[in-house]
Amino acid sequence: MTESKALEILKKYTTKPNLIKHAKAVAACMSHFAKQVGENQEYWAVVGLLHDIDYELCGCTADGHCVKCVDILKTEGFDDKFIHAVQSHGNEIVNDIAPTCYMEQVLSAVDQASGFVIACAMMKPGKTLAEVDLVSMKKRWKDKKFAAGTGRERIERVAERMGKDLDWLLCETLAALKTISDELGL
Repeated sequence: MTESKALEILKKYTTKPNLIKHAKAVAACMSHFAKQVGENQEYWAVVGLLHDIDYELCGCTADGHCVKCVDILKTEGFDDKFIHAVQSHGNEIVNDIAPTCYMEQVLSAVDQASGFVIACAMMKPGKTLAEVDLVSMKKRWKDKKFAAGTGRERIERVAERMGKDLDWLLCETLAALKTISDELGL
């Protein structure tokens, strides 16, 4: 499956521009992290693009998000391994399907971290990712009211499971997002 085909599939089920941008942000992060470990960048990016395929249909509900995606992804021809990866990012939020491999851990982390990094960019005068650095991210990280919906504890736990620290994860997420800053309007 190519990224362009996955984007077509995403747009069949997702019409809200902010959700499409989020999917693209997560896809860029997934590709970035796949490259670091010598994995298939396109496969990881497709997982990132489609990770919220059911979100617009049902929001973040226990009987919807990361549940309804199963039927959607099966209809679109994806296998059980792919479906498990997509479902696993909802762990600790909407289901009991835990990430079982490095790729799934990355997805769980960057789903949240990408939104946090983008929120940091939105607070800069020029509203660009180029203005964001680790110091500004760490300052915002400590302010629990900033990007209050960010699963900070989840990101920290996943980074630890990955054998990495929070600073590394935030910096790598920022680097990945910078590769598509024009597409994100940042």
